Amino acid sequence: MIYSIQQIAEVINGNFLNIYTYHADIQDLLYDSRQFNKSDNVVFFALTSTRNDGTKYISELYDKGIRHFIVQSDVTFANYPNANFVKVANTTFALQTLAKFHRKQFNLPTIGITGSNGKTIVKEWLYQILNTDYQVVRSPKSYNSQIGVPVSVWQINETHDLAIFEAGISKRGKMSMIEPLIQCNIGIFTNIGDAHSEGFTSIEEKVKEKSLLFKNAHAIVYCKDYGVIHNHLKIFKNKELFTWSRGEEATLSNVKIEKKGQRTLISAHYRERSIDITIPFIDDASIENAINCWAVLLFLRIQRTKKFQKRIQPKFLNLSGVTMRLELKAAVNNSTLINDSYSADLNALAIALNFLEQQSTHQKRTVILSDILQSTLSKEQLYNQIAQMLIQKNISKLIAIGDDIIDLVDNSYFDNYPITIEYAANATQYLETFDAASFQNETILIKGARTFQFEKIAYRLEQKIHQTTLEVHLNAFVNNLNVYRNLLKPETKIMVMVKAAAYGHGANEVAKLLEFHRVDYLAVAYTDEGLELRNSGIELPILVLNPEPASFEAMVRHQLEPEIYNFKILHQFLHFTEQTNLSDNYPIHIKVDTGMHRLGFEPDEVEGLANLLLQHPKLKIKSIFSHLSGSDASEFDEFSTLQFSRFQAFCTKITSILNIKPIRHILNSNGISRFLGFQMDMVRLGVGLYGIDGSKTLQGQLQCVSALKATISQIKNIAVNETIGYNRSGKAEKPMRIATISIGYADGLMRHAGNGKINFRIKGKNAPTVGNVCMDMTMVDITHIPEAQEGDPVIVFDEQKSIPELAKQLGTISYEVFTSISSRVKRIYIQE
Repeated sequence: MIYSIQQIAEVINGNFLNIYTYHADIQDLLYDSRQFNKSDNVVFFALTSTRNDGTKYISELYDKGIRHFIVQSDVTFANYPNANFVKVANTTFALQTLAKFHRKQFNLPTIGITGSNGKTIVKEWLYQILNTDYQVVRSPKSYNSQIGVPVSVWQINETHDLAIFEAGISKRGKMSMIEPLIQCNIGIFTNIGDAHSEGFTSIEEKVKEKSLLFKNAHAIVYCKDYGVIHNHLKIFKNKELFTWSRGEEATLSNVKIEKKGQRTLISAHYRERSIDITIPFIDDASIENAINCWAVLLFLRIQRTKKFQKRIQPKFLNLSGVTMRLELKAAVNNSTLINDSYSADLNALAIALNFLEQQSTHQKRTVILSDILQSTLSKEQLYNQIAQMLIQKNISKLIAIGDDIIDLVDNSYFDNYPITIEYAANATQYLETFDAASFQNETILIKGARTFQFEKIAYRLEQKIHQTTLEVHLNAFVNNLNVYRNLLKPETKIMVMVKAAAYGHGANEVAKLLEFHRVDYLAVAYTDEGLELRNSGIELPILVLNPEPASFEAMVRHQLEPEIYNFKILHQFLHFTEQTNLSDNYPIHIKVDTGMHRLGFEPDEVEGLANLLLQHPKLKIKSIFSHLSGSDASEFDEFSTLQFSRFQAFCTKITSILNIKPIRHILNSNGISRFLGFQMDMVRLGVGLYGIDGSKTLQGQLQCVSALKATISQIKNIAVNETIGYNRSGKAEKPMRIATISIGYADGLMRHAGNGKINFRIKGKNAPTVGNVCMDMTMVDITHIPEAQEGDPVIVFDEQKSIPELAKQLGTISYEVFTSISSRVKRIYIQE
């Protein structure tokens, strides 16, 4: 459905600040300038939070062609003469109001899903099962927030006859704002747990708040075994409660689970008869999610006859895992591969293209795209939109695969746009003529529906290197960044440390993510680290902590900013400036030693430093900073306070002499969480971004950002008194089953980790090391894990076995574990 900008203004009770036209048709909503895909028929909601104001991005979007803006603060609209500006009291509420109005235009059955876990999986599986019977509209990926829900609801159009939306909340009062947008007839309460519990006083309150989603529903599906859910929902006398339970008293009762190989048989009693389904998963979460889906189908009366068993069984058996993630990894010939080969619809394509733009280090961009199977648009509308999206993201080459997508190839969608196009009917046909050498120095996005088997293409494109991998979870970085941001004043800037290859996680990829999420500064240890970031396209200001005279020329040429920590390095840099045509006001950063006694000017050197800088106006102090030596421990709080007072005195004196107002910063990650009164103008976020909180005050909110995984290369049975490994250091006191793992000290696993010092996790069980760690391999005891097989994954660390736990076992610190991981270990970057 299309609305005019005048209609939208009336719906959201907005007033025109500037009128370009009343009659422009609006089809798409934009609330994040970074997610911009096209300018036609788009209205931008300038959302405002305590830390950000969407009006900052109006100029950028206007230059890109956006002409319709919803704002809640005054804008100098004279700068944008050809644009509509509508002012409202609150842009977030206006977005929700518009979505609520849009929802009221459609009377279609709607399933609303909430709970602590499983919402997205249940939604996607219901879609997989029901999309042959209904025209389904559903939340994109996990869009279930105060912003995600209205964007999801906006997708509804006249072709849909079933909606499936998920809703998540993290504090009281939020579900009452989401419920009118969804207006579900059928509710699903998946489960209840500890996720996002900080905003609730008790688990009972959390259940009560989430259940507000079902205010106008006539039926609710849930597991009766969650007593806290059942005790609350049973008070709803005017709603049909469709319950399931492993016990006997439930609508779907006596649920039994039988795991067979990689499948699970689920049987139960329903209406005095036995029924069952089989799913291709054996983990408990998938089993619970599948039963919730099964219960919904039973409620919808799809199972009325015995024919149901024959019709529905294959659908459950063919359920596919919901990856819900993009993987970024090294590809052939210095290329980068983004693998998103699990689904294909317009929303998912837009998300993948935005990720491509965010992470691309190459000028050349290639998209391998299948038919779009999940769309209610006509072919002409669909492929016109796709073409515009590809043009907007400057795609150089399109490899189109499928029967319908030839429409995109044969028509004139790309007139006057230089793009190379190839076509194949299916993946098999494409691979018959596949030439890896045709991909050189480019970023490749693979985006296709699972039925097209694009994983075969991805395999051919991947750089075939060491099997051991470090999975880097980009969403966890964003979570951790926001945890610290939420502690700061809106005006406080953030500098993020990405030295040592972003603590071993990959400087380019992490820096691109941070730039996308608009941090203010990056910091590296040496100039060559900064050059690498500049060469990958990073434009943020970059502080070099250890500048060396030999690198001054390259540093200045690439606009890197040096830390100046003593008179020697200052004189060296001044000499360099005299020999070159350096522009005025070149930024430098003054380091002050307030008690760490590592680097920095002493407090009594402030006058000499200030007088020297007065004589050299070409240099501009961009910031002054120091470092707390014991910010993580309360026993050093008195000394931390002394350091802060010394730093304040230094700043006061030098700024008064030079009459300047530089950025001041002293807090590191631990300092941010423990000394909020010291945040000054900027803070430096280091190991906290990577999920480690030495102060222990935020650890429950931070997420693990990486997982180190290897594989079992070989399994051997060892007789009593035989030895394992170099120097015969591992001895079999009894018959043993030994697995050789594809990781050694050349990968960053410390040599003294052998002989039972640490455990790996295999099939969910701990496997201790046996014998010495080798350069490329390590042996572990799997006598107690009979199900382990060659080729099975092995977990060195992840969210369950934490970095601090592993570091403690190794007698070191988390920093060393991170930074020891070798460059030969393949990094895979994952965005959910």
